[in-house]
This record gives sequence, structure tokens and C-alpha cells, in this order.
Amino acid sequence: MAAIPEPCDESAVSLAAKIRTGALSATECVSGFLSHIEAVNPVHNAIVSLRPREEILADAARADAARAKGEALGPLHGLPIAIKDLSPTAGLTTTFGSPIYCGFVPDEDGLATARVRAAGAIVIGKTNTPEFGLGSHTFNEVFGATGNAFDPARSAGGSSGGAAVALATRMLPIADGSDMGGSLRNPAAFNNVFGLRPSFGRVPAHPSGNVFEASLATDGPMARSAEDLALLLGIQAGADPRQPLSFGLPSLGQTRIIEGTGIRIGWLADLGGHLPFEAGILESVETALDAIPGARIEPVSIGLDPERIWQAFSVLRQIEIAGRYGALLGDPRTRDLLKPEFVWEIEGGRRRTGLDGFLARQTRAELHIEMAALFERFDMVSLPAAQVFPFPVGWRWPRSVAGREMDSYHRWMECVALGTLSGCPVLAAPAGFRGGLACGFQLIAPHGREADLLAVARRMERG
Repeated sequence: MAAIPEPCDESAVSLAAKIRTGALSATECVSGFLSHIEAVNPVHNAIVSLRPREEILADAARADAARAKGEALGPLHGLPIAIKDLSPTAGLTTTFGSPIYCGFVPDEDGLATARVRAAGAIVIGKTNTPEFGLGSHTFNEVFGATGNAFDPARSAGGSSGGAAVALATRMLPIADGSDMGGSLRNPAAFNNVFGLRPSFGRVPAHPSGNVFEASLATDGPMARSAEDLALLLGIQAGADPRQPLSFGLPSLGQTRIIEGTGIRIGWLADLGGHLPFEAGILESVETALDAIPGARIEPVSIGLDPERIWQAFSVLRQIEIAGRYGALLGDPRTRDLLKPEFVWEIEGGRRRTGLDGFLARQTRAELHIEMAALFERFDMVSLPAAQVFPFPVGWRWPRSVAGREMDSYHRWMECVALGTLSGCPVLAAPAGFRGGLACGFQLIAPHGREADLLAVARRMERG
């Protein structure tokens, strides 16, 4: 990894504070990051659709002028950010990683992006993602592949791979992401940063699909530190009247993890042998969990067949993808521009019946009950955040894990399905390196308890 210049080596919290006090100008901050991007991004291809430097610096100059006039400053005032290329950005190309949308320029921001912009951040471009976010490996036909932060010849994970690499290489102080099937968690593990998948409803989306059902997908933050993670989550989060499930959640400032007390963590490991893992991952995660101050780790099993969990996740995912994007497959102008894995999802969703969906939702309800029972005994439960170490960037996906053949393009990342289907908040945290490649672990807390996860992340940092 290239040498990290000032101000790129500082946290978002620190940089924002310096800009507010005048110790650092927004122009100085943004200029430093842009110069670092020019040096590093050609190696990793994490940031795409980068705006012209002069336009970005003009925004920074306006941010400095606003501070000089004594105007109210948002918590991200003057900080550069690149938005994941799945989130619409007003006036800035949003491709969704698809050649179908390579010239698409939205008229308005997505809800979470609008909140980030309103907080004073300067949007400098987008972060790379796989086509429509499918698959935990960031490559597409528009921009190509993103290389891992620690070995560009390896995968960045996905779908928030560009965001994770931009963070880890210090091209950005903070980054947004989204997660349906591990997209905030696999890339965090692959690039040694934090990712936080919020509880359903914590970070509402608009526009969205069925607002009366807990979506499989959610926006969320990524960061290099617990404080930066909390900063961005606090900006993204908040109820919206268009999203009824966004109301009634506990405050992000109310944690039940009290300083100096123990933390009870249930270790789900490989779900009783159901999940295959590349050698070294389970051992690395166990070591990282044991190092959390005050943590008491106890092996535990979930009282539900893990295969049922995976199949329910797969059914609901296919139905959602087919409903949202099926028209692209039916249109002869766009069908041949879709990658095979995307076509497979849509065709699978079209074959599903209403009964299939009902039974999958029933499994999801049973999982909720099982998780509630576990949380009577534990503060949170844990398992790895990825089943493999970063693999060669030229692969489409791992065909086997630990000698076990994978039956779909995403089965190799099955360890994230439990967190998604539960609707609970999930923290992905670093678990160290093996052979120069990073891995990570998931901590799953009760619904609405993101504050507990952030408290544990702070403990980890203090050691």
C-alpha cells in the first residue's frame, strides 16, 4: 500500500473537527485526498465517475466561505465522499455497474445520499460495485474490477468493494455502502475495515419497494474506526414517514454494554459444520473474539436448519430481484447486456410461486423467534464475515470452498444470510491477516441495538 499523506491519515471525526475550528480548510482537506486518489486509484480502481478536480475544489471553496460567514455547519462539512454506484446521485452519473445505465444521470439523490450531502459532505464521485450489486466481487463491464487494498491482484469483495478499498487505502475518510447479502460485510472483511449493516428500518430508503415488509437490503456505513462508523450511521439513520418500519427503534446513543462489564458472545462458528471455510478463517476469528476486552465466548447453535435459512434467503432474494429488474430481461434491447448471474436470479424469481414466498417468510419468522431466544442468553452472536480470503481478481466467483463445490455464484458467501434474514444489526470487524490477506467477523445484536455493536467496536480499538 502507498505511503499515506496528510490529511488522509486522519479520521473523519478529526478532520471534521479541524474544518469546523479552522485548523484545516475544506480546500486543503479535499486537495490532499484528490492528490492521493490520483496516485492510488489507478492501481485499485475503487473510485469511478470522479468529477473534475476544479468542480470539486469550487465546492470546497464554497464550504470554506460558509464557515467564514459563520453559517451553520453540518457534521460532515467539507469532507470528501464518493457514493456507492448503486445509490442515485443528482447530477452525477449513476451506472449501477451496468452498461445499460452507463449514461444515466439522476435528477435526485437517494434518501441516505441526500442526508450525507445535507450534512455538508462534498460528493466527489462514486465507488465501484458489481452489476446491480450482485455477487460479493466488485467487477462490471462499465469500469472493470476493483483490486483489494492489500493486494490489487485479489478481490475487493462486494458489493461495496470500491468503498472498502477507498477507505482502506485512505482515498476517502468515510464511505457509504449497502447490503443485501453481505455487501457491507464481505468487503469489510477483505479490506480490514468496519462495515455495519443496520437493523431493518434504521436507515430508510426512498424510493423503495414494499414499505410494509422488512427489506433484505439496506444502506449503511463503512469506516476505519468505531467513531467514524457512528458518525456516518447517525447521519444516514432516522425515521421517514414514507417508511413505516423506520419508526420506534431505540436511540443510537443508548447502549447496554457498560464500560468494565462483561460481554456475552455466542459463537456460531460454521453452523455445526454446515458452512465450509478456507483454512485459517475460523481460527483467526476465534483469536479476534478472545481479544475483545471483557468478552466471554461460548459455542452455540441456532435451533433451525441452516439450509432452510439459506433457501429462504435465496427465494426472497430471487423474488425481489425478479420483481425489481425483470423488465430488463424481457426487453430485447437490454437482455444481452445483463451478466449471466443476474439472468439466473431473474429467471429463478419468475419460477417462484406465491407459496414459495410465503414459506420463505415463515422461515424468516421462525428465525426471528430463534434469535430472540439466543439474545436472552447472549448480548450478541458471532460468525465469520467471509468464508474465504480474498481470491484472484480474475475469478467471477469461488467455485469451491475447502473442497466443497458451490452450487451457485453466491453460495460461497452463505455465512451472511443469517444476519440478512434476521433483520438484526450486524457489525463486520477486522480479524487480522493470514499471508497478507485480511479476514473479518460478524457480530449480530438484537434488533435496534446498533449502539451495542458500536460500543464493542470501541472496546476492540482500545484493546
